[in-house]
Amino acid sequence: MTGTPLTRSEAKDLTRRKLIRAALAILDEEGEAGLTTVRVAKAAGIAQSSFYVHFKDRQELLRVLAEEGGARLLGSMRQARRKAREAPDDLERHRETFRIPLEAICRHPELLRIQLRARYDPSSSLRDFAVETAAAYRDHHAADLAALGYTADNERDRRRLEMIAEGINAATNALAMGHLEGRYPDLEEAADILTALSRGALRLLRSTSKPAGD
Repeated sequence: MTGTPLTRSEAKDLTRRKLIRAALAILDEEGEAGLTTVRVAKAAGIAQSSFYVHFKDRQELLRVLAEEGGARLLGSMRQARRKAREAPDDLERHRETFRIPLEAICRHPELLRIQLRARYDPSSSLRDFAVETAAAYRDHHAADLAALGYTADNERDRRRLEMIAEGINAATNALAMGHLEGRYPDLEEAADILTALSRGALRLLRSTSKPAGD
């Protein structure tokens, strides 16, 4: 028996997914320097000319890789945060909100490196996306603190909340890269540290917050 033939749209989507999988594999093995349209097309098993049916150029492919990976990660993090909010005293649920991004970074670390470079490179075509992604992760961590009971009712407290969320985001990136470099072999320990940092930050915010209107 033969399977049902793919529609034109399905076949196009399948080819696109092959290109994305091939590109991720090249990034993971060789880094951004190894990523060329020729190599991606060859690894995907398609003609190079077909690459341009799906992506304008290498930069658009990189943007799509980052966007799709970021969207999946943020979706998983939002789901974990909802569960943590339902049981604020459940430490394991809170740890999961940090375990998820740590594991995601470790699966495809080159995507993080690309975004970090692009964020501080005004000439990069990915800069706007990288800045927006960093803001989304910062908002996520700020929401984590809010879910644990911190309410920012004035400009000072909102600013401090954002600063701590920014710090947690940077710490997440640093610990994941440290794990990849072999300095922090236990990723669960890294999740413990991030959990402790966030809860310690919450205590700091509560102890130093000002009444609204001050």
